[in-house]
Amino acid sequence: MASVEESIAAIKGGAKEDRFTYLTILQYHVTRPEVLPALNEVLQDADLTQEIGWDLVQMLVGIDDSSACLETVARLGNPREVVIKVMEALDSLTEAWSEEAESAEDIQQIAATSKIPARFITLCGMLSILHGRIKTKYPSRFLGPSLVKVFEAYQPLPEMTAAITNLVRSLSGSKRPPLPSRKSSVNVNDPNKTGDNSKNAPDPEAEKEDPKEPAMQEKLLQSFVTCILQRYVNAHPMRWTPRLIDVYHPERRIPGRKTTVEAYSENETLQKRDGVVGQLVALLSDLGLYKCPNEFVKGIYESSTAVDPLSTFDDFKSPEDIRLSPGGVVCLMAYWLFSAAVFNAHQPECEMHIFPEHLRLLERFLGQDAEAEVTSTPGTADALLAIGVALEHKNRITKSEEPSIMAYHHHLTLISVFHPDVAIRSAATNFAGVILHSDSDQQNRLEILEDLLENCMFASLKACALTWLKEEIIAATKSETGSEADSSSLFGSPEVIDRLQYAIFPDMISALVPGGGNVTAEGGLTGITNDGKETGIIDKTGGGSEDDDEITLAVIADYWVQNRPFILQAANFAYFLLAGVNSTPPPAQTKVIPDGMAAAVEQRFAEPLMGAALKLQQNAGKFGLGSEEEMELSILVDRLKSLMQH
Repeated sequence: MASVEESIAAIKGGAKEDRFTYLTILQYHVTRPEVLPALNEVLQDADLTQEIGWDLVQMLVGIDDSSACLETVARLGNPREVVIKVMEALDSLTEAWSEEAESAEDIQQIAATSKIPARFITLCGMLSILHGRIKTKYPSRFLGPSLVKVFEAYQPLPEMTAAITNLVRSLSGSKRPPLPSRKSSVNVNDPNKTGDNSKNAPDPEAEKEDPKEPAMQEKLLQSFVTCILQRYVNAHPMRWTPRLIDVYHPERRIPGRKTTVEAYSENETLQKRDGVVGQLVALLSDLGLYKCPNEFVKGIYESSTAVDPLSTFDDFKSPEDIRLSPGGVVCLMAYWLFSAAVFNAHQPECEMHIFPEHLRLLERFLGQDAEAEVTSTPGTADALLAIGVALEHKNRITKSEEPSIMAYHHHLTLISVFHPDVAIRSAATNFAGVILHSDSDQQNRLEILEDLLENCMFASLKACALTWLKEEIIAATKSETGSEADSSSLFGSPEVIDRLQYAIFPDMISALVPGGGNVTAEGGLTGITNDGKETGIIDKTGGGSEDDDEITLAVIADYWVQNRPFILQAANFAYFLLAGVNSTPPPAQTKVIPDGMAAAVEQRFAEPLMGAALKLQQNAGKFGLGSEEEMELSILVDRLKSLMQH
């Protein structure tokens, strides 16, 4: 390998050779940062850079500290040729990131050591210069493909997102004054802003721009930024809904525990997230997205779920052919509502109600495969939920349409079941309860609860249904002053519990023992053999088959793991109803107990469940129960003991 001095001499002296020979010289000598100042000096020859600039992009982008040379290439090279090479370099970054991701645990681990973000920032800076230099009749034909390549190479890191912001501001010609510096600000180099644009060489193939082009380019940039917003929000938990609930309901604060609002205001990383999203929203406002009329909302829920907005970037004839990202627009609307409440920011008013607009949005995003949608785009799900919470707080329930509470409640529960963030699940559950209790038709409320208890496959959601049922009973049996409520209330009569009791307190014998049989409160198990005969007690001392014992225990363990949230809540609900039956005077809720139910529940539910729980406790290690499962099992046993003592 040549020395640095030899390489510098070759770079300077070789410029007088023909262009192909000189490129060969550069390929051999331009391999390390120390020679780049010499190369940048040579590249100030505009004619030379016009000819060879596009061949230097791939050569230079992989070398540290090459940004000055690449900036010179962007300013003096043929812009139409160089922009193609920049897109190819972005493709290379996309592939390189995929390779690095294979051996990394998460995006932050890659970002800590990777050189890709810095190269991405440099290439975005080049594009901001190049597209400003391209003077063609249809510049959007160059802009669209460039934005697609940028998006494909983009990773939702603050620095890469700041580069996007700089690029779009340059391309849009935004004149917004710089925002005041704050902790959440993320700043990266912007050569189009800090460099000397007077050094830019003219486009050698300049044409007069078509009058329709500004609108086309603006719509491309709007669409692009909504795609970036969606990508960033879905990569970083924003917890808009929990923070809204903190602000709307300060009375729910738990003493001694930080609220989500406080956690975000005191953590620099979380502040940075808010700052990045705020910059993207401000950018969209500069691009013309600063109003939220009803037609704007309608355009989102009526858009196709199968169309990728970026797929239209190379095939459009008018701004109407270019689509915004539906998920990005949902995030935009959620941020408007969120920041107005939490930051007291002045934001557009969203012209929409829960019915029909918000329900239609939920149906559009969650109607086909809710689990896949919520788990793959958790930020969009949080945004959807935040919009609903804000609309309910503003009492924007319905303008004219008859509310479809059951359908709306169903979609909220999908978020509460599938969302990966426990704070969002909790917020969705809470909001679903608010919506349920707000339905003025008590028969509708009962049908929603009945549907959940009888047909829902998720134990956690069935547990929520019991909590909501308990709240309905408490509200129906007591007035605000503590006196007995109107006896005509459906939830204040035995009719509801009589209708739901077999869904709430199932026959545990048939659920837990293969083929039927019994489970005694002492922990013994009886089963039914294949020929229909009852076996003996299956336990450590009884005469039952050891294989039968293992099978039954396996069934119990599996049932517990799958259903423990509901079983625990059912035991708590039984205690709520039955524990005070013999008190004088009895609690108000005892009036809803149907005749004879207490003994029946003990026989078919409490006693066999106690036996199964005790048996499982004795064999917990055998079935690999976790500490949380064992703790909840212990809680269940204690609750059932207390219940049966009453």
